[in-house]
Amino acid sequence: MITTIKKVMIFGTFDFFHAGHDFFIKEASKLGDQLIVVISRDRTTKLVKGEFPDNNEKTRLKIIKKHPLVTKAILGDLQDKYAAIKKYRPEVIALGYDQYIFTQQIKPIIIKNKISAEIIRLNPYKPEMYKSSILKKQKNAEEDITKVCNLD
Repeated sequence: MITTIKKVMIFGTFDFFHAGHDFFIKEASKLGDQLIVVISRDRTTKLVKGEFPDNNEKTRLKIIKKHPLVTKAILGDLQDKYAAIKKYRPEVIALGYDQYIFTQQIKPIIIKNKISAEIIRLNPYKPEMYKSSILKKQKNAEEDITKVCNLD
């Protein structure tokens, strides 16, 4: 009897790891047997979001590798954004509710490379609270208050 392992792949920056990221990982892990997480490179994040993440790629990778549901965590390829899909050939590609950069080309890539992958967009977890950009603004506001009030 041949047992096949269903690989799921997700992508993200994962700066300021929070409950929304944890929910994303948990929901994606339910879709298969192995979860491969591709971490956005610092330069890619700068290109997409206009600024570097607060935590560098090695730190973010180390945090994701520690998550108990993650089978494998890797850094994205700087030359080919779809290299991980081509290499690991997942059966499921799970996208976050707000991931649109680079995602429009996934379907043509999997067709061209004869990869049989289902693309699923996952629901958010309290996006009004748990979104990295919101948390970053809150963190910066708290730092500003600390400086102004000399609370250091």
